[in-house]
Formats: sequence, C-alpha cells, structure tokens
Amino acid sequence: MRSILLFSAISLSLQASAQTAAISRWANRSLLHQQPLEQAHVGISIYEPATQKYWYQYQDDKFFTPASNTKIFSLYAGLKLLGDSLPAARYYENDTAIFVKGMADPSFLHPDYTFQPLLQLLQQTGKQIYLVPAVNQNKRYGPGWSWADYADDYQPELTEWPMYGNVVRIYHHGDTSKMVPPLYDLETTEDSTISKTSTERDERNNLFFLKYNPAYRDASTTEVPFVTGAEQDLRQRLQDTLHKRIGLAVPPQEASFQLLKSIPADSLFTPMMHRSDNFFAEQTLMMASASLWDTISTKKMINWLLEGDLKDLPHAPQWVDGSGLSRYNLITPRDFVSVLHKMYVQYPRQRLWDIFATGGKGTLRNYYQQQFVHAKTGTLNGVVGLSGYLVTKKNKTLIFSVLVNNHQDTATNVRRAVERLLTMIWKEY
Repeated sequence: MRSILLFSAISLSLQASAQTAAISRWANRSLLHQQPLEQAHVGISIYEPATQKYWYQYQDDKFFTPASNTKIFSLYAGLKLLGDSLPAARYYENDTAIFVKGMADPSFLHPDYTFQPLLQLLQQTGKQIYLVPAVNQNKRYGPGWSWADYADDYQPELTEWPMYGNVVRIYHHGDTSKMVPPLYDLETTEDSTISKTSTERDERNNLFFLKYNPAYRDASTTEVPFVTGAEQDLRQRLQDTLHKRIGLAVPPQEASFQLLKSIPADSLFTPMMHRSDNFFAEQTLMMASASLWDTISTKKMINWLLEGDLKDLPHAPQWVDGSGLSRYNLITPRDFVSVLHKMYVQYPRQRLWDIFATGGKGTLRNYYQQQFVHAKTGTLNGVVGLSGYLVTKKNKTLIFSVLVNNHQDTATNVRRAVERLLTMIWKEY
C-alpha cells in the first residue's frame, strides 16, 4: 500500500513538472518575449485546487496595479456579508411618522431594477417621512480617483442613499433631447463642426450641456453623473420623486430600526462583474459596512477583511477602493488566486460561473468563444488584467490570474496574447 501511494505521489509530481515546463515554454514563446508584452511588467499564477498545486508561476509574488480585477475582492465581501438580498434601508415607524436611513443600496430607482420595496414603502405610507442621515465616513470619490472624470459614466459619486444610479440619462435624437430623471436643466446647442453628439456637465454644479450637429440625425443615450450634494439635496430629490414632503430628523431615543431588504444580491453582483460596474462595486463595500456597523466606511470594511478572512493572503495587498479605479491598489496575482480559491470552496460552482463573465458575454464578449473561462477583466491605461477560473477540455478546473502593467500597446492586443496562452492550456489539458 505504501509503495502504491509513493508511486502515485511520484506520478503526480512528474505530471505537475511536465505541465509547468509546457506552460513555461508556451508563455516564453507566445507571451513574455513577444510584442505586445516583451517590455511590459507581467505576472502569471495558475493553480489547480484539486491537487493544491501551482501549474505555473511567473512573478506572481510581485505587486501590480490590478484595475477592475479589484472587483474580485469586492465580490468576496459582498458574498460573505450581504446574504441573499441587499439591504435597502433601516426604518422605524411610530403612530405618526416613519424614519428612514439609507444603507448605500445602488438599486433604488435604478432603471435596471423594477423591484423597488423601499420606493413602495415610502409611496404607500400615509405618515410623515423623515430622512435620518447615515454615518458616512466616505468621500464622494475613492482615493486616487481622477478628478477630471467627474462627468464620465463610469465614475458616479458614492453616497449612502443612491438614486437612479447617481446619474442622469440624456437621450438625443435628431433635434430632440430629454433628460431622465428630469431633475435638472439641460442646455442644448447646435454645432455644425462636430460629427457626434457630445454631453458635458459643469464641474461643481448640476448644469448639463449637449452639443449636436443638426446635419446628423443620430440617436444617442449618455449617462452623466450628477452632483449628489448633502442631506438637503437628497431630501429634495426624494421630495421631487415622491411628491411628498420629506423632513430631516433625528429619531426618538427609543427607536428600534428594522431592516428592509432589497433585490437579490446576485442580480447586482452579476452586472457588477459582467460589465465591470464601478458604482455597484463601490456601493457593495459600503452596503457591507452599513450592515456590520451601521456606519459606512470603505476603509474600515477593507481593514476588517484584511485583518480577518483575508489575513492569510500570500502577500499583504494595498487595497483602497471597491472598483479598481484607483492606481493606489497594489495586489499580486497569487493574492487573486487565493481569494478566488476561497470563493471556489465556499460557494457553488454554478453560482460563480454565472456571476463571472464568460466568452461572448459582458467584457469578454469578443474573447474566449469556447466559454472555458469565467473571469474578471481589468483595464486602465497601460494596465490589463484577467483573473478567474478556467475549465480545460479534460474538465480540470484551474484558478488563474494574469496581470499586465506598463504595456504600450492596445488593450485588445494584450488580451489576445493572454487569450492565446490560456487557449493552449485549455486545449492540452
């Protein structure tokens, strides 16, 4: 019996060595020493959970700017702490009033979600509604975000009570334009020198501008973040939406708040990962914080995870936001493999496969048409990442992370190079 076990161990060891050698040859030939990655900073980690062996490691202990691969950490937090449904709000009712406190749920009045339990509660009550300010230690932007992106759809402001995704949607066709919701004014201008309709917002105010060429009857839809402001601004938006008077108040001392649940959690996590939704990722950490402490603090949430469930990561990451917009984030490929492995052993495989994008879907719609990867992309200027799960032709499940920094080619060319390597692994094993 001992000899059989020894033989099996030797066989597995030889097989692992052969896999490592083969992948190393492929990586050197088709990825590491060829354009577009020859002069880039590259890290690769490929791990088989069934055997607890690394198939390939190349600079996987080095720190990288991970871009939207950071959302894998945020997903882990959401899966662990938010349960089956998101927290819509905390509320307290007495005979005459209802006091409501936001918990950072991004689905409130978001056009992607028709199920609106908080809206229904506020619409149906005949009592006076009071807004209770949440303890929110976050700023409207994450650390290290670009101030110049204030009007870009991927960077809405972060708040304890989002509405409409914290953006207005500007629709334009021919010479007709409208804003939804119609909370602010939209100034339209004809410009015969442009060929494409453009939208903009004043940096510090909710003044929106649209320019169009009347010679082109193009149709466009643009999302532009609005300035969320303070509690008084939130109160005004709620009043305009509900057509009810909303007060600001501190609840009575004896108030015992109830938790109102919102949409199923996976209905947020899936678009968060498929389309790489920065807003959903940031608000996920904020919701998790509000659920644990009744205080919204992304920094506190991150520290709690790093000192608890994630304290055993191979390398202590520098993790500062939920979306990966910040270049202050520094995480190793081996850390991503570790977090992905934690999710792999804690949650059903099919659930993870559905949450992560695969070939032909979301940010992977133009890649991996055989659908053998379920992964999260990441893109910033000079940064490309892909981390997730790979199921080979022989039905072996691998966990991988490929991070590329400081490349000077197009993101598409880098992704194609990574795709070639992972496809070789899929075909061979």
